[in-house]
Amino acid sequence: MSSQPQHFTISVSEDSLGDLKQRLALARFPSQLECPGQDPWEFGVPAQEVQRLATYWKDGFNWRKVESQLNELPQYQTEIDVEGFGVLDIHFVHQVSPRQNAIPLLFSHGWPGSFIEVTKLLRTLNGSNDQPAFHIVAPSLPNFGFSSGVTRQGFGLAQYAETLHKLMLKLGYENYVTQGGDWGYWITRAIGRLFPDHCKASHVNMIVGQPPKWTSSPLLALQHALQPYNAREKAGRERSEWFGRAGYGYNKLQSTKPQTIGTALADSPVALLAWIYEKLHDWTDSYPWSDDEILTWVSIYWFSTAGPEASVRIYYEAFHPDSVGGISYADLMSYIPRVQLGVAHLPREIEIVPNTWAATLGPVVLQSEHSSGGHFAAWEVPEVIVQDLRTMYGKKGLCFGIVPGRSGY
Repeated sequence: MSSQPQHFTISVSEDSLGDLKQRLALARFPSQLECPGQDPWEFGVPAQEVQRLATYWKDGFNWRKVESQLNELPQYQTEIDVEGFGVLDIHFVHQVSPRQNAIPLLFSHGWPGSFIEVTKLLRTLNGSNDQPAFHIVAPSLPNFGFSSGVTRQGFGLAQYAETLHKLMLKLGYENYVTQGGDWGYWITRAIGRLFPDHCKASHVNMIVGQPPKWTSSPLLALQHALQPYNAREKAGRERSEWFGRAGYGYNKLQSTKPQTIGTALADSPVALLAWIYEKLHDWTDSYPWSDDEILTWVSIYWFSTAGPEASVRIYYEAFHPDSVGGISYADLMSYIPRVQLGVAHLPREIEIVPNTWAATLGPVVLQSEHSSGGHFAAWEVPEVIVQDLRTMYGKKGLCFGIVPGRSGY
């Protein structure tokens, strides 16, 4: 493969489609635990929902139509040499704005999302109505989508950050800004910590932080001690407690025994469907998922280059950075001084922190509070991300002109 970026077309083989249909045809479905008066989702995805979607996946869902629609995106693939891991083929969406001074924006997805999450942002961030324009780069992370997989231990958050940073440099973007949620939040933080000379600002829609400490943030600690939580913050702490109590099991498994759950995900499309659909339901703000949307998200995992099991390895690697001298969560929850930071607070996110906690992460230039939205903000409420980016980088924003030579206008 050429070292220069090449146009990329998704093309799932007929054999792979036939294999999927055969596995779905032979699927065995679970019984449903009955508990009158209680929401069946309390136990996970209801059995009848799994069976209904699996049947539609086998008999009605048109992957070729989806594939054709995805191939309308400006997709590319290129080689990125990651220190200690060799050359990886990285798939990415790259929309170049017609405005020469557009701001390079690196969009990083998480799990169980993919590059598809950027699609609702492309048109509105291309530059219109006297708003800042962006050149948008949205990769499939290594081990996800149509990028290479890594089967050797040690590919942690530092390596994900290195991969995406080198991609931006290869595309000619010496200076850029970032946006991310879920693992995109942690990778965005890692990029800011490792490459502050290049990453000028970040916007995140999932915020993980800690209460301000008297030793490092005395003014914030005083504010935190004296100022009661507002209604959003109180509801947010309740939501976070719910997630830790009732929604965190997947994380414990994926961060400790990824090979175990990986076996089920690699072999069974029904297991993959149930595993992902639960999160799409529980982590969103009553978003009206269509069957085609759900199965598109799941199919991208099923047909991924490295296989669906590869995507869960990031959890183990992020929780075990000491084994390879990588970046830890503590590193990324500390203050990153040279990267301007914008944060979006959404009511149905899985981790919601007070404003004072978010302010400990770096030089915050924007804290926006929104009335709707959950974990997959770019897909659920893309207008929120667009609004925040326009506020940060617009002519009246605190990050206007932060990328040298690229005002966005």
